[in-house]
Amino acid sequence: MKKICSNCEEENRIDSKYCSKCGYKLPVVEKIEEVKVEPLPRKKIAVNYKAIIGFIVGFIVMFFLTQRLFNPSIDNQMIEFSNEINRNCPINVDAYTILKNAIVLPNKTFQYNYMLVGVSKEEVNLEILKELVFPPILQNAKTNPDMKIIRDNQVTLKYYYTDENGAFVTEYVVEPEMYE
Repeated sequence: MKKICSNCEEENRIDSKYCSKCGYKLPVVEKIEEVKVEPLPRKKIAVNYKAIIGFIVGFIVMFFLTQRLFNPSIDNQMIEFSNEINRNCPINVDAYTILKNAIVLPNKTFQYNYMLVGVSKEEVNLEILKELVFPPILQNAKTNPDMKIIRDNQVTLKYYYTDENGAFVTEYVVEPEMYE
């Protein structure tokens, strides 16, 4: 509590005799007696255990429902990712390779479809192609931060290659145990 100067309305400490701003004599305040307040007796509150258990069960059910509804499944995320890639396809990866499209297959499998440019199936040396292509594919699956969702959800990656006539050349598969 503070004393207010009746001359200049300045707030002063309660034990002040004169105003700290204008020097006017402040009124004497009589000491106020302290009043003890005794606490009211506590009432016994009835606990409704059925309501508490019902609330907890309802909360758990709602939590799992919202997780299911608002966190899309990995299949939906892969479809969305595939659609995003396909909006930009065909993409020239290098002088010899074109990414035609990407598709989602059953059993958490994501497939990239590539076409080898300027060569026919008969001209491709599969051993050399595998030596050149597969190690970077595997390394990308293991370390690329954008592939974290793939790793976390144990998605199988397929890389499907055709020649420029559409004939199947080879396929590389990266299983979850290969990139863990």
